[in-house]
Amino acid sequence: MRFERLHLKNFKPYADADLDLRDGVTVIHGLNGSGKSSLLEACFFALYGAHALDETLDDVVTTGEDEAEISLQFVHEGETFRIERELRRSGDRIQTITCTLEGPDIAVDGATDVRAFVTDLLRMDAEAFVNCAYVRQGEVNKLINATPAQRQDTIDDLLQLGKLEEYRERASRARLGVEDVRSETKGALAKLDSQIEAKEDADLHARLNELETELTEVEDEIERFEGNEARAEETLADAEEILESYEETRAKLDGIEEDIADLRETIQSDESERDELREAIVEARDRIDDVETELETAAAATELDATTAAAVDVDALEARREVLDERETELREDLADARQRETMLSNQAEKLAERADEFEERAAELRDRASEAASTAAAAAERVENRTDELDALDGETDSLRAQFDDAPVSVGEAAAHRDSVQASLREARERVATTQAELSSVRDRLDEARELRAEGKCPECGQPVEESPHVDAIGEYETEIADLESDLDDFRAGVDELESDLERAESLGDAETRLQNLREKRSLIEDSIEDARETADERGSEAESLREEATDLDERAVEKREAAETQSATAAEADERVASLEADLDEIETARERLDRVERLRSTIDDAESEIDRLRERRQTLAERNDERREYLQEKRERREELAEAVDEARVETARENKAEAEEYLSNVAEKLAELRERRNALQSDVGGVKTSISELESLREDRERIAERVDALESLHGEISTLESTYSDLRAELRRRNVETLERMLNETFDLVYANDAYSRIRLDDEYELTVFQKDGTALDPEQLSGGERALFNLSLRCAIYRLLAEGIEGAAPMPPLILDEPTVFLDSGHVSRLVDLVEEMRRLGVAQILIVSHDDDLVAAADDLVTVEKDPTSNRSSVDRVADASLAAIESSADD
Repeated sequence: MRFERLHLKNFKPYADADLDLRDGVTVIHGLNGSGKSSLLEACFFALYGAHALDETLDDVVTTGEDEAEISLQFVHEGETFRIERELRRSGDRIQTITCTLEGPDIAVDGATDVRAFVTDLLRMDAEAFVNCAYVRQGEVNKLINATPAQRQDTIDDLLQLGKLEEYRERASRARLGVEDVRSETKGALAKLDSQIEAKEDADLHARLNELETELTEVEDEIERFEGNEARAEETLADAEEILESYEETRAKLDGIEEDIADLRETIQSDESERDELREAIVEARDRIDDVETELETAAAATELDATTAAAVDVDALEARREVLDERETELREDLADARQRETMLSNQAEKLAERADEFEERAAELRDRASEAASTAAAAAERVENRTDELDALDGETDSLRAQFDDAPVSVGEAAAHRDSVQASLREARERVATTQAELSSVRDRLDEARELRAEGKCPECGQPVEESPHVDAIGEYETEIADLESDLDDFRAGVDELESDLERAESLGDAETRLQNLREKRSLIEDSIEDARETADERGSEAESLREEATDLDERAVEKREAAETQSATAAEADERVASLEADLDEIETARERLDRVERLRSTIDDAESEIDRLRERRQTLAERNDERREYLQEKRERREELAEAVDEARVETARENKAEAEEYLSNVAEKLAELRERRNALQSDVGGVKTSISELESLREDRERIAERVDALESLHGEISTLESTYSDLRAELRRRNVETLERMLNETFDLVYANDAYSRIRLDDEYELTVFQKDGTALDPEQLSGGERALFNLSLRCAIYRLLAEGIEGAAPMPPLILDEPTVFLDSGHVSRLVDLVEEMRRLGVAQILIVSHDDDLVAAADDLVTVEKDPTSNRSSVDRVADASLAAIESSADD
């Protein structure tokens, strides 16, 4: 796998960046904090998304932006793939809105599916990628600091040996499951054997023959008793028929006797009711006489001309009522007009009084406003005087500030540009001091190392014995170079001091320039404020005078309205008296109408009583006619009673009673006997059915036993096969681990020999538990933790490269490894160890690693690069940019020459 092209938009410090990546060694070079590592993090994030982050999505988007884009194009097994991710702010969070992967004949959409596809393609997830191919900044010692168990898990997962353990655990769980099923099945088989043995001991067929013989005998006995029962039931039926006919005749006689009694009682009741009706007619006539007397009195009170109750004419009542209705209509019309007039006058009086109150309130409000306007005018006049004094003070401060530019190197308006120029020069001077200090420190380190080697009798450059070596003058050159650098450093520091003084003067002029601009703006604002205050004083003074005049006018109008309100109130009182008089007239009309209603009610009562008398007479006549009819029907009933009495045969009835009693007694006895026999028959039938069921169950149990026995045999065979499979997975994992340990130990020692050739260490041992041991030339065993910081870092890089080689060779081309990525690998290395790291990188390239990406600012690594990419950060915008150096080797030579 090789990365080809990376595009970033608003990713960390990059606003917009494109980077083409080629085969070979690519070094990404730049100052600390410029954003070099962010390029590698972007590649890692493109592949695995949020799983590649130690932070949140909010932290990868450029500060101040709401969206970002990351695109990575890579080649895998000769095919080109492209991953694109788009991030966007939603509320308070950044979310992935688009994540796609496109390749030959494939398109994957969604962050989860893309991550799963990449994991399957590379046969490693994000954690395995970091442990195998991506040595992140500060994690160079990760594997050596891990425990053997952690190191074992990490390497086993990378080599996919964890799958074998997963398969072994699955086989183990399956074996235990088979054992459980086998145990349950054997228990079921033993239970079946016990059930079959119990049923075979019961001799079921002999028991069935005995039960069937006894059942036949019982059924014959039941048949005989059922025949006798049928004959007894016939005798009982005949006797019951005779007795039923007798009972029917007796019932008819009893019914006729009851009818005769009912007719007599009804005739007597109706005669009593006729007497009661006669008395009710007499009472109604007396009630009519009383009401007629009351009617004459009521008619006299109505001003009618009638002298008796019979003389009260309905037409006269209606005529009187019409007169009253016409008078009421006239009075109600007059009353409505009077009420309307009284309401109108009252409302007018009330509105006039309210209007007078409004005028008085408005007058008071206008006087308050006039006072407020006068106060505002006085305040505005005072503000004019104060602002004028402020202008004089501002003019004095302005003259003082302009005086600062009399002997300055720039004029007013040029101070900001002058300050920026001095700041830029100061930054350059400080960078020269820092660069010179770093160079001086490096040369001093090389001088110390050279002096140590010379003291040991070795050449300071090549490390060979001093005799006959052409490089014995290196120490003198280092000393000369140090003197020159110290002289340059003093000059540069003096320049920094001078520029710092100039910057202080430039910043003072810049502050003065800014203050002058502020004073100009403030003077303009004060002048505008003075003009506004003068206008306010004039306007508010005139407004106060106008408001006072308007208040006086409103007071006069209020007096007029209140006098008019009192006049309308007096007129409204007169109208109210007229309303009371009309309401009294209406009450008199209502009293006269009630008297007419009483006359009509009394006349209606007399008419109702006359009608009641007629109804009662008709009821008495009806009752007399119905009694005559009942007397004729009573005679017919008496004659029918005599006919039925002659038809009854008492002797035949008595014989039927005796036969019925004998039949009922026999049927009672035979029913009990039949019940016993039928119960016995049912029991025998149940026993026969139970025996037959047991015989059927015995056959079924035998079939189940044969089937379960076969299942037990199959489970025994399956258990053996799974146990064999479990052992196979365990043995295979152990064998593969042993081979991997041997291969990894060999590769690690090959890399170790390259890095530490002719040094104090002889070899490295890696045991089956992934425990690492370093041996010195004299055979002394050391723990890697006992190495120095630089040696330990280089040792870890050697181990990571060996693991990378093992994975690449183990996969055998089926899934080519991702690029080898080293992020600041020299952070713990001195100059001597850096040269060995260069040798290690060259060896990995020689062994066939197609692409190696290194983030570093070390010149030795720059010299070893096939491609050099530089990263710079703009100090103004705080945004980084990336650029490719046309000739990496030339850049390395120029860098060395500058040193």
